[in-house]
Amino acid sequence: MRIGAHVRQDDDPIGQGEHLGADLVQVFLSDPQKWTKPGEHPRTEEILASDVDVVVHSPYVINVASLNNRVRMPSRKAVADHAEAAARIGALGLVVHGGHVRAGEDVAAGVENWRKLFERQEDKGGFGVPILVENTAGGDFAMARYIDAIGRLWDAIGDYGPGFCLDTCHAWAAGEDLVGVVERVRAVTGRIDLVHLNNSRDEFDSARDRHANLVDGQIDPQLLAEIAVQADAPIVLETPAEGLAEDIAFLREHASRG
Repeated sequence: MRIGAHVRQDDDPIGQGEHLGADLVQVFLSDPQKWTKPGEHPRTEEILASDVDVVVHSPYVINVASLNNRVRMPSRKAVADHAEAAARIGALGLVVHGGHVRAGEDVAAGVENWRKLFERQEDKGGFGVPILVENTAGGDFAMARYIDAIGRLWDAIGDYGPGFCLDTCHAWAAGEDLVGVVERVRAVTGRIDLVHLNNSRDEFDSARDRHANLVDGQIDPQLLAEIAVQADAPIVLETPAEGLAEDIAFLREHASRG
């Protein structure tokens, strides 16, 4: 099992990963709250030469599903730009949240916008790295909150070969039972390519995305370890920084028992 973490010091991701004893790191390549196009990473050569793998998380402002042209069009461009930048540093993939439409809008139109993202990029030769669609915590008009919604999304985009990123805090907040969640996700996507293994500060079905360290939240830590084993995919911890090294150690110990 390859276990890693989202590192906040994006200027030296490999150094941070090595300090934590991580097998992989997840990074942003630009401000996650802005539309800034990523440039060349100053440590590209070091990243490419390292045994520590890298995953890139796209900015939170991206919403591929949006029916608003002023959001959807820059979102498509941002996904392409970040995938290209991720490829330059040899990343395993680019994580993109499932997104949503606004209340009262047609969810099917949001799904169609996801299909168009892949269709139009295919005409340009495809993306430089796999696009890993991540489930989200809340919203009745979300593309990837509930597993049945993820299934409808995959019916539209699955033929384009996207990957899937399972976030345990998001699934918990969305009201999805974590017992058997790996099997249910695979039943609709056929795959899990990455796990964001996070505990939650909030109760089940809260629709609130507030991460906790593995032993400090509302989710049974042993259940999280079992999900990590069952998923058989790289693990990224997005838990609070002060307990991150302890989370990695906990997971290495308890997952090995599985």
